[in-house]
Amino acid sequence: MAHPLSTVFKNHQAGTLPELLGFELQSFDDNGLHATLEIKPHHLAPNGYLHAASIVMLADTSCGFGCMLNLPEGAQSFTTIELKSNHLSTAREGKLECLAKPVHLGRTTQVWDATVSSAGKTIALFRCTQMVLWPKK
Repeated sequence: MAHPLSTVFKNHQAGTLPELLGFELQSFDDNGLHATLEIKPHHLAPNGYLHAASIVMLADTSCGFGCMLNLPEGAQSFTTIELKSNHLSTAREGKLECLAKPVHLGRTTQVWDATVSSAGKTIALFRCTQMVLWPKK
Protein backbone atom coordinates (compact mmCIF):
# COMPACT_ATOMS: atom_id res chain seq x y z
CA MET A 1 0.00 0.00 0.00
CA ALA A 2 1.32 3.45 -0.93
CA HIS A 3 2.22 5.93 1.79
CA PRO A 4 -0.59 8.54 2.22
CA LEU A 5 1.84 11.36 1.41
CA SER A 6 2.65 9.77 -1.97
CA THR A 7 -0.74 10.92 -3.27
CA VAL A 8 -0.20 14.39 -1.78
CA PHE A 9 3.12 14.70 -3.61
CA LYS A 10 1.65 13.35 -6.86
CA ASN A 11 -1.12 15.98 -6.64
CA HIS A 12 1.39 18.67 -5.63
CA GLN A 13 3.50 18.13 -8.75
CA ALA A 14 0.51 18.05 -11.13
CA GLY A 15 1.17 20.31 -14.13
CA THR A 16 4.75 21.10 -13.08
CA LEU A 17 8.09 20.29 -14.70
CA PRO A 18 8.67 17.13 -12.62
CA GLU A 19 5.34 15.67 -13.74
CA LEU A 20 5.91 16.67 -17.38
CA LEU A 21 9.34 15.00 -17.36
CA GLY A 22 8.14 11.83 -15.59
CA PHE A 23 9.46 12.17 -12.02
CA GLU A 24 8.24 9.23 -9.90
CA LEU A 25 8.47 9.22 -6.11
CA GLN A 26 9.17 5.67 -4.95
CA SER A 27 9.67 5.89 -1.19
CA PHE A 28 10.76 8.13 1.65
CA ASP A 29 11.52 7.94 5.34
CA ASP A 30 13.56 9.84 7.93
CA ASN A 31 16.79 8.85 6.16
CA GLY A 32 15.88 10.26 2.76
CA LEU A 33 13.93 9.83 -0.42
CA HIS A 34 14.08 7.48 -3.44
CA ALA A 35 12.77 8.56 -6.85
CA THR A 36 13.05 7.36 -10.44
CA LEU A 37 12.83 8.68 -13.97
CA GLU A 38 12.30 6.50 -17.04
CA ILE A 39 14.56 7.89 -19.79
CA LYS A 40 12.54 9.01 -22.83
CA PRO A 41 13.71 10.76 -26.03
CA HIS A 42 12.76 14.19 -24.61
CA HIS A 43 15.31 13.70 -21.78
CA LEU A 44 18.18 13.55 -24.27
CA ALA A 45 20.40 16.33 -25.56
CA PRO A 46 20.87 16.83 -29.32
CA ASN A 47 24.00 14.63 -29.13
CA GLY A 48 21.82 11.63 -28.19
CA TYR A 49 22.92 11.38 -24.57
CA LEU A 50 21.05 12.24 -21.40
CA HIS A 51 20.69 16.01 -20.98
CA ALA A 52 22.27 17.31 -17.76
CA ALA A 53 19.08 19.25 -17.03
CA SER A 54 17.12 15.98 -16.83
CA ILE A 55 19.50 14.71 -14.15
CA VAL A 56 19.38 18.01 -12.26
CA MET A 57 15.55 17.99 -12.34
CA LEU A 58 15.47 14.50 -10.84
CA ALA A 59 18.01 15.32 -8.11
CA ASP A 60 16.65 18.78 -7.25
CA THR A 61 13.04 17.55 -7.12
CA SER A 62 14.06 14.63 -4.90
CA CYS A 63 15.86 16.97 -2.52
CA GLY A 64 12.97 19.45 -2.68
CA PHE A 65 10.38 16.85 -1.71
CA GLY A 66 12.71 15.74 1.07
CA CYS A 67 12.94 19.34 2.24
CA MET A 68 9.14 19.65 2.22
CA LEU A 69 8.90 16.59 4.46
CA ASN A 70 11.34 18.15 6.90
CA LEU A 71 10.20 21.77 7.09
CA PRO A 72 10.21 23.14 10.63
CA GLU A 73 6.81 23.66 12.21
CA GLY A 74 5.30 26.95 11.04
CA ALA A 75 7.49 27.23 7.93
CA GLN A 76 5.60 28.16 4.76
CA SER A 77 7.77 26.60 2.06
CA PHE A 78 11.34 26.56 0.71
CA THR A 79 13.37 27.50 -2.34
CA THR A 80 16.65 26.21 -3.75
CA ILE A 81 19.35 28.84 -3.29
CA GLU A 82 22.40 26.88 -4.45
CA LEU A 83 23.09 23.64 -6.26
CA LYS A 84 26.10 21.76 -7.52
CA SER A 85 26.07 18.77 -9.81
CA ASN A 86 29.04 16.60 -10.80
CA HIS A 87 28.29 14.43 -13.84
CA LEU A 88 30.42 11.28 -13.93
CA SER A 89 28.76 9.30 -16.71
CA THR A 90 25.64 9.30 -18.87
CA ALA A 91 22.88 7.10 -20.25
CA ARG A 92 20.68 6.87 -23.35
CA GLU A 93 17.91 4.56 -22.13
CA GLY A 94 16.61 2.77 -19.07
CA LYS A 95 15.69 4.12 -15.69
CA LEU A 96 17.45 6.67 -13.50
CA GLU A 97 17.44 6.13 -9.74
CA CYS A 98 17.93 8.96 -7.28
CA LEU A 99 18.63 8.68 -3.55
CA ALA A 100 18.42 12.01 -1.69
CA LYS A 101 19.61 12.32 1.90
CA PRO A 102 19.58 15.21 4.36
CA VAL A 103 22.93 16.61 5.48
CA HIS A 104 21.65 19.58 7.52
CA LEU A 105 18.06 20.27 8.62
CA GLY A 106 18.07 23.76 10.12
CA ARG A 107 15.44 26.43 10.77
CA THR A 108 16.69 28.71 8.00
CA THR A 109 18.46 26.33 5.61
CA GLN A 110 18.61 22.67 4.69
CA VAL A 111 21.41 20.93 2.80
CA TRP A 112 20.71 17.78 0.80
CA ASP A 113 22.89 15.33 -1.13
CA ALA A 114 21.61 13.15 -3.95
CA THR A 115 23.17 10.34 -5.94
CA VAL A 116 21.77 9.61 -9.40
CA SER A 117 22.49 6.22 -10.93
CA SER A 118 21.64 4.23 -14.05
CA ALA A 119 21.85 0.42 -14.18
CA GLY A 120 23.65 0.42 -10.82
CA LYS A 121 26.33 2.91 -11.97
CA THR A 122 26.62 6.36 -10.38
CA ILE A 123 26.21 8.98 -13.08
CA ALA A 124 25.89 12.15 -10.97
CA LEU A 125 26.53 13.53 -7.50
CA PHE A 126 24.39 16.48 -6.46
CA ARG A 127 24.26 18.85 -3.47
CA CYS A 128 21.80 21.66 -2.88
CA THR A 129 21.01 24.21 -0.21
CA GLN A 130 17.38 25.08 0.45
CA MET A 131 16.28 28.29 2.14
CA VAL A 132 13.34 27.76 4.49
CA LEU A 133 10.60 30.34 3.83
CA TRP A 134 8.55 31.70 6.72
CA PRO A 135 5.21 33.60 6.57
CA LYS A 136 5.64 37.37 6.39
CA LYS A 137 4.57 39.16 9.54
